Amino acid sequence: MKSSDVKKYISSALKYNDCDYDSILNFLEKDNRKTVQKLSENVRKSIINREKEINRVKNLYNFDRKFLENGYIVGVDEVGRGPLAGPIVAAAVVLDLNYESDSDLILHINDSKKLSLKLREELDKIIKEKAISYSIVQIDNNEIDNKGIAWSNNEVLKRAYEGVKIKPNLILSDGYAIKNCAYPNEFVVKGDAKSASIACASIIAKVYRDNLMKKYADTYSKYEFDKNVGYGTQNHIKAIKKYGPTHIHRKSFLKNILNMF
Repeated sequence: MKSSDVKKYISSALKYNDCDYDSILNFLEKDNRKTVQKLSENVRKSIINREKEINRVKNLYNFDRKFLENGYIVGVDEVGRGPLAGPIVAAAVVLDLNYESDSDLILHINDSKKLSLKLREELDKIIKEKAISYSIVQIDNNEIDNKGIAWSNNEVLKRAYEGVKIKPNLILSDGYAIKNCAYPNEFVVKGDAKSASIACASIIAKVYRDNLMKKYADTYSKYEFDKNVGYGTQNHIKAIKKYGPTHIHRKSFLKNILNMF
């Protein structure tokens, strides 16, 4: 077998969390070619790192399970509380926390801000495929201006858990408790780095909002929404001062900037 074919075989095998690692290493170690032996060393390191990642993610799943032995947990998180433009978006995710094998785990989930764009996009698809149910909702800039960001932040989380297709037994929220929550609610400080359900909600909410802001960038290219996703970067603020706000800007967030005219 050519070295290139060996690499393809190994790459394909390592996609599965429950593959037979010992068989893969035995296969490589029988080949005396230096290139294959080097590959064997790299595969061994990859296996060690994969096992560490599996154990890390298991801890996230176990963190959720300690809140509830039976029933459904909904993890909720929001993104877009602070930008000058665009909606605030929240997601709710219900995972199967009683996984049967390591291959059922969603590896690499974490606080969405700690993940690369490419990995977030990949995980977004995997989460939606593996989740028992999920929901993504938004509250636009007009409602934020009319009712305030504090109300909007709480309301968007409520709308998110109301959108899942099952009746939850517990809501896990990131950072703080949800006011007037219809179900038992536990809040977790930095929950998107501790809870599997919240981490997944964080990821799909951010991917949804970032992609939405990229679409707005096609219409409002001068504001660089594809780069700043609505946050108050230096170039974004310069554009507001020069061209004025768009229909997706939060006017209540622009008082100090608009007063500079």
